[in-house]
Amino acid sequence: MPRRLPIRIHPEAIAEGKEAWEWYEERNAAAAEGFIQELDRALGRISEAPHRWPPHEHGTRSFLLRRFPFSVIYRESKGSVEIIAIAHGSRKPGYWTERI
Repeated sequence: MPRRLPIRIHPEAIAEGKEAWEWYEERNAAAAEGFIQELDRALGRISEAPHRWPPHEHGTRSFLLRRFPFSVIYRESKGSVEIIAIAHGSRKPGYWTERI
């Protein structure tokens, strides 16, 4: 079994994930559950092999969710993975750079 790196999530990324979940929950509970499952799957895969996804802006990498219009923006940092943003595809690119 591959070694997983610990994941740390920036507080603003947590807020973005929660806001997205709430948006889906208000409209469709099954979609909200699907969003959380997809996000959990993404975090697990990133933890197992962070270099698998393409380089992104400012030394980060980006994991695009399959069923939802979000990317998980992250970087490796001191033996862990730091989640910088859970970015909706329509947001201004790079809005999260002050978090680095």
